[in-house]
Amino acid sequence: MARTALSVRRVEGIGEGSLVGTLSRLLQLTSEAVLVFDGAGRVLLANDEASELFGAERALVGEDVRLLFPSSDDPSATSGPFSAASLTFAVDGSVSLVSCLAAGGRQATVRVRCDAVNAPGETYLLVAMPAEREMRMDREGERALEDLRRANHRLSGTLRIVLDTLDSTDIAALFERVLEELTDTMEADGTIVYLAEADGFHLRGVSSGLVGEKIARFMPFGRSVERLAIREGRAVRLRVCAPTNEALRQGRLTMRDVVNEDTHEVLRMRSSMLPPFTSFVPVPVWFGGHVISIIEVGWRRLHPLSREDARLLDSVAHYLSVQLAGAFTAFRSQRADRLASLATELREELLSYDGDASPEDGAARVSAVISEMADELDAATVEMRVNAQQGVVVADLPLTGVRELPVDLAELVAPHLVDGVAVVPVGPDSGLSAYLRDLGEPCVGALVDLGALDGRRFCAMVLRPDGAEPFDELELDFLRGLAEDARDIARGVLAREQDKRISQALQAGMRNELQQVEGITAQAVYSSATEAAFVGGDFYDLIRLPDHRACVIMGDVSGKGVEAASVSAAVKTALGAYAWEGLAPARMVRSLNEFLLGFSRIETFATLFVGIVDLSAGTLRYCSAGHPPALLIHDGADEISTLDVQSGVVGAFHDMTYADGKVSLVPGDVLLLYTDGTTEARDPSGAFFGEEGLRDMVMRESDSTKPFDGFVDRLLGTLEAFTGQNLDDDVAMLALRIDETGLKLREKSATGR
Repeated sequence: MARTALSVRRVEGIGEGSLVGTLSRLLQLTSEAVLVFDGAGRVLLANDEASELFGAERALVGEDVRLLFPSSDDPSATSGPFSAASLTFAVDGSVSLVSCLAAGGRQATVRVRCDAVNAPGETYLLVAMPAEREMRMDREGERALEDLRRANHRLSGTLRIVLDTLDSTDIAALFERVLEELTDTMEADGTIVYLAEADGFHLRGVSSGLVGEKIARFMPFGRSVERLAIREGRAVRLRVCAPTNEALRQGRLTMRDVVNEDTHEVLRMRSSMLPPFTSFVPVPVWFGGHVISIIEVGWRRLHPLSREDARLLDSVAHYLSVQLAGAFTAFRSQRADRLASLATELREELLSYDGDASPEDGAARVSAVISEMADELDAATVEMRVNAQQGVVVADLPLTGVRELPVDLAELVAPHLVDGVAVVPVGPDSGLSAYLRDLGEPCVGALVDLGALDGRRFCAMVLRPDGAEPFDELELDFLRGLAEDARDIARGVLAREQDKRISQALQAGMRNELQQVEGITAQAVYSSATEAAFVGGDFYDLIRLPDHRACVIMGDVSGKGVEAASVSAAVKTALGAYAWEGLAPARMVRSLNEFLLGFSRIETFATLFVGIVDLSAGTLRYCSAGHPPALLIHDGADEISTLDVQSGVVGAFHDMTYADGKVSLVPGDVLLLYTDGTTEARDPSGAFFGEEGLRDMVMRESDSTKPFDGFVDRLLGTLEAFTGQNLDDDVAMLALRIDETGLKLREKSATGR
């Protein structure tokens, strides 16, 4: 039988597996009081009707049946040895009209039928019903009221779930309320919810009554009750059978029989995949044609499960499908945020490593960070040693100690190797997982290989116990990102510092003094996010051209360090050459695109604004290639225009199309260029400065009462105040004020004044 299959057999009629459930349900459905007692007169079983008839305050099970039917002729008859012949009613199945001690200690007349049962030992089954018509009517009324109470409880509970989850935005509170209300509505012992992901169903919540219980955190597709629920397409009533004596003698109950109360199928399931219930209902939650969640409502003891309750749970699941779909997205978002935050913390911890310390200290720091990373993932770290000559991989396992692993590490790692780092999923179906599982070790997770550090290969496994959820893509990406950082940092900070100094020197040259252009007043400012940050690819320039023209440039090259800085320097040089050739901006950018695709050794692209200012004509012809739109502030700051003719980025693809835009200029107009670090700046709460914030700031600082001198410095000051002096990205701004245009400028130039 395949490992993923469920073992199933069918029980026909009332036979093996369904007899106990059928009898239990029969006793609850009947309107007569039912007692089972043994040859010593001790009550072995009593249904709810019996408790109501003889007094709910009495513990009927274990009591002497003769106390319930005292003899008026011989009150002391209960003190002697029990004899069925001494009872006040016949035990041959015939009807007897006898007196009993009813609820409240009063005497009542009941009709009794009692007969011996073909069972081990001496056993009797007694059925009783009040003889008086009035009392019988009262009992039927009480039963109807109890049925009505239960139905009302189900209805009110369902309405509470609907009302409490409408427009809910707090996902954690939503789950908490729904689980508790489902448990209360169904008068159950607990409720469990799983959400579907790519590899199976992951535990996402339990009701308060199940806190501390051992519950499977992960259910692989096709190996547990979810398969049955999905196959049926609705809620399924299930009962876990009591273990046989043979199974108990074997010790560990790895498998259990589970009965489908609808079809009488008996399914063989792993004990670790079952909830801590005897009777339970798994409910599939459908959304968009897929099961996105499994809800399990259950009872610790045997409980009669009605079809009406199953239908009710299906209705609740149908309503909750939209909320749970939102919860799935929210959980992933919250988990991604948490992992991103932790990755930043661990990265800072790695960066605090002193580059002058010994290589052994660096390797120890990497090991410590890997352990912290494993703790966040609820996993254990297992370091591995590799003997390259012998091809032997040895691991110090948590439970069984040092073991040689039956793996070819080179073959295992090769498909996942990127830039010398590999993160290899260790799924529950892998050979390595099977080997570890047989040893009783944690066996689900990932293998992290950082390559050679400190003269030896650094390799470790991050593992969860058998049955736990495998790492999802978010967690694998988290591992991969930190592994890359750990490798880089462990190899030394000095090399990165050298790159940083080179890139800073290159960019210092790119942000030199702007050239003086007659008829234009220019100013620019640049601010690095942090002193320790790698320098990015921001650059700008103003180039004086013949015939009262000028070329203004601002760009941002992707990446950081020496590569980005060197590309930025090459871009700036190429654009200067194109400008002197007299090319239009779109033609300049098109030529630059082909140049950049052949220049960079890595996948580098740039956003770019190139403009040709013609003061004689009073025009600006520009090409904006994926760059934030420039702003044109008209004289007096009474209007701001956005230069919104946009083209694609530079250096990404061949045969890109670039277009020119054109605007008129008059004296007093101010052109503002900026990089995306300006609008993407965040305040301490995380809110973006945004384009609206930029426009409002520019309007304030362009007021006619304020001088143009210091304009961009004031803009940067406002931005830094907004962020609390904590910029996340580099910021560059360049402003050009048009002082003179047209005939007046030509005349002035001709006279030399």
